[in-house]
Amino acid sequence: MSDTDRRTFVAGVAALSAASATSVAAQEAQSVPPATTPGAAAFPRPPFPLQRQPWPGLASKMNPKPDHGEQSYKGSGKLLGKKALITGGDSGIGRAAAIAYAREGADIAINYLPAEEPDAREVIALIRAEGRKAVGIPGDLREERFCRRLVEQATAQLRGLDILVNNAARQQTRPTIADISSQDFDDTMKTNVYAPFWLTKAALERMGPGAVIVNTSSEQAGDPSKDIVDYAMTRAALLNFTKGMAKQLASRGIRVNAVAPGPFWTPLQVSGGATPEKQRTFGETAPLGRPGQPAEIAALYVAAADPALSFSTGQIFGASGGNGQPA
Repeated sequence: MSDTDRRTFVAGVAALSAASATSVAAQEAQSVPPATTPGAAAFPRPPFPLQRQPWPGLASKMNPKPDHGEQSYKGSGKLLGKKALITGGDSGIGRAAAIAYAREGADIAINYLPAEEPDAREVIALIRAEGRKAVGIPGDLREERFCRRLVEQATAQLRGLDILVNNAARQQTRPTIADISSQDFDDTMKTNVYAPFWLTKAALERMGPGAVIVNTSSEQAGDPSKDIVDYAMTRAALLNFTKGMAKQLASRGIRVNAVAPGPFWTPLQVSGGATPEKQRTFGETAPLGRPGQPAEIAALYVAAADPALSFSTGQIFGASGGNGQPA
């Protein structure tokens, strides 16, 4: 064989090998199941269709519907055997946390208002589909007596309490302080500040070393919007409450952390928490140019309660789409 023929033969073998490798790679790529979560670029962006629901709103009636991780969240046993109570667990961020906790191995009680029963039934079904115990306890957190009863019932039905997630909140937009009635102010304070205080007191009677309290704050704690000043006040209070209680409970081996979301697409916005104009462009001012989906923050609630992060207490886990941490 001449040198020219030999070079032609070698080149041909190399080409066949490359084609074969490309074919095998293509077949392997086709055999990998497609991801169940859309990439971040595929999440909804403003403008959003105008919509209005009576307070407290239902996720199931929103357009577009929020993604709570129903199809995407994959657990790895981080909370195996834990017992968790999550307020506002029917929709939004609380629902995403409930789904994630169940897939991490926890049994869960969720609290919600009676009007939110349709959403709550969906969450309970999702928790049970993971083989975990699910308890639904409807009621109004503005009532101290109910808050104590909620903790008692959750502890009894779950046979223990390891994690309390103070997540439920009330947010109603008002142009000026003159437009915030005393009843408005009272309802927001009782839901967002009094209830976590009452629930924490009751939970601590039942919690031991290794237990965790997770509070929901907000970027509003450090950068309040002008038309939800009462809500922003409560988020700052929860941030302060988290840091103080973390110091107080350290000697008991109980950790206290907070998650501080930025703009997230939940029923808060469509049930009076945002003006129609702000709702249409909701999340637009975040550096990522859109609101977060509840599925995108669930892992932070897991991290805030994860026993592996046993040195993390008094910490603020943020997800603001690029707007930084609250002060």
